[in-house]
Amino acid sequence: MNDVTAHVVILGAGHAGGTAAALLRQYGHEGPITLVGEEPIAPYQRPPLSKAWLKGEADADSLALKPVEFYAENNIDFRSGVRAVSIDRGKKTVALSNGEAVSYDILIIATGARPIVLPIEGKDLAGVLFLRTAEDAEKLKAALGPGKRLAVVGGGYIGLEAAASARALGAEAVVIEREPRLLARVACEALSTFFKDYHEKHGVTFELGAEVTGFKGEGGHVTGVALADGRVIACDAALVGVGARPNDEIASEAGLECARGVVVNLEARTSDPAIFAIGDVAHRPMPIYGRMFRMESVPNALEQAKQAASAITGRPAPAGETPWQWSDQYDIKLQIAGYPFDVDSLVLRGDPKSAKFAVFHLKGDQVQAVEAINSPPEFMMGRQLIGNRKPVSREKLADTTVSMKEVAL
Repeated sequence: MNDVTAHVVILGAGHAGGTAAALLRQYGHEGPITLVGEEPIAPYQRPPLSKAWLKGEADADSLALKPVEFYAENNIDFRSGVRAVSIDRGKKTVALSNGEAVSYDILIIATGARPIVLPIEGKDLAGVLFLRTAEDAEKLKAALGPGKRLAVVGGGYIGLEAAASARALGAEAVVIEREPRLLARVACEALSTFFKDYHEKHGVTFELGAEVTGFKGEGGHVTGVALADGRVIACDAALVGVGARPNDEIASEAGLECARGVVVNLEARTSDPAIFAIGDVAHRPMPIYGRMFRMESVPNALEQAKQAASAITGRPAPAGETPWQWSDQYDIKLQIAGYPFDVDSLVLRGDPKSAKFAVFHLKGDQVQAVEAINSPPEFMMGRQLIGNRKPVSREKLADTTVSMKEVAL
């Protein structure tokens, strides 16, 4: 493509969109860039919302990807508090929520994902909260503190991080999960057990195998979470964290190929050569696993921003990366590399009781994924093994007297 004067319009000013705008300038793009963001503030880091922001250790300025002056100084037309409502691919224009239309030569869709809203009674009560934006985090922070009780619906990473933050602020926390164990869709049983035990030591209580049927309230504010067995779990606020849906409607309505996200290739290009899609909204190839997948992680947002910016500016494609993500809870750092696709065995390295161990997911003698608790060498070397597809010895992998470097050889 490499038209240095092309007008690039980016829909979505999250981690992916904000990074793409900055990289285009860094990679030498000279044409106009318009960055359209629904939130009133400039692009910022989202992972700390459930941790540092709730605990008052971070704010919009400290989490900003770039100082707000960066955009004007780099001739990036940043439009906040407005969203795209439709794309006209024939005219190459985008209609915005404020009634304006913006024309583009190249379009990047970085509209992210939104929390799943449970279709149950009381879902619109005040105090039924989500955690996706800085505004969401502010509402949740205001609901926490000594004497308050937070009910977390969904035992995934966001919910567990919020429960840990609630305890740090002196609030009670109860986690309600439909499955018989925590993290059922995203982690192995050893990890589920470890986190449940660790949270219980910090005073979090759990309702597992519990189906939520509604929210109860008084005066328009939530007071409890109703369960299928007839019980009501009392609370001052309820955080719903049961997954997210890609904001791909605008792409689908414009006739772009979608499949649980906007389908793209390794350049992050969609079925329309003038349109890219990056971040949580993109359904992308994963060459390591020979499949397509939609990922929700900061490293993925950054990787795809690089892919799109490289393709637009005519730079060589960036090297492929092994996907990874992380979660911080109390003094625990969980680092995950890869995804456990087609796994036929697990290898435990280290002792969960020591809060320092790793679980390797294998397909034959190849590592597909690793979950590492306070174990950086296992994470780093595991990530390398996933990327280079080298066979490993299960015996060496399980033996902590054998260094990870030796295992990788």
